[in-house]
Amino acid sequence: MRLSFSEPACMSLPAPAASVSLPAPSLRRRMACWLYEGLLLFGIVFVGGLVLGSAGVLFSHPLSPSTLQAILFLVLGCYFAWFWSKGQTLAMKTWHIQVVDKYGRPLTRIRALARYALTWLWLLPPLAAVKPFHLPMTEVAVLTLGWVAVWALLSRFHPQRQFLHDLLAGTRLIDARTSIPPAKKTSQA
Repeated sequence: MRLSFSEPACMSLPAPAASVSLPAPSLRRRMACWLYEGLLLFGIVFVGGLVLGSAGVLFSHPLSPSTLQAILFLVLGCYFAWFWSKGQTLAMKTWHIQVVDKYGRPLTRIRALARYALTWLWLLPPLAAVKPFHLPMTEVAVLTLGWVAVWALLSRFHPQRQFLHDLLAGTRLIDARTSIPPAKKTSQA
C-alpha cells in the first residue's frame, strides 16, 4: 500500500510555469527561524504542560509522563498543521519564510500533518539512542546538535536547497519576500 499526499484531482490546480522562480531562503535564515520557533514552542509546551498537569492534580488523577507527551505531540501537530496550511508559523513570518507544496501552492492540512510527522526526523534518531545506550544528558545534547547540523547541511546538496523532510513531504521553503507582491501605493487626497 502506497501513501499519497497529493490533493484530489478536483482540488488540484495547474502547476506554475517553469519560469516562476521560488528561491529558498538561506540556510542561515532557516536555522535562525528554527531556533526562534524552538523558543516559541517552549512557551506552548510550558503552558500546555502546566494546564494539563494542573488539571490532573485538580481532578486527583495526574497524567502519566507518556500521556502528557502524547497530548503535547498532538497539540504541536495542531499548531503546525494550522499555521503551515496558512503558509507561515509565527517564527516564519518574522524571518520571511513561507512553506508551500512543490508547485508553490499553499499546503493542505493533510500535507502539513505529513510534514509535521517527517520533521521529527530532526530529533528522533539521536533521541532513540538514549534508552539503549544509557547516555548522559551532555552526550545526548552533543549527539542531537551534531545530527541537526548534519541534517541541515545536507540541504546544501539539493539543487533547490531544501531539507530532506520537505522533499519527502512534497513541500518546500521559499523566501516570502520574493513571493509576496509589492504593496499597492495609496494616493493621498
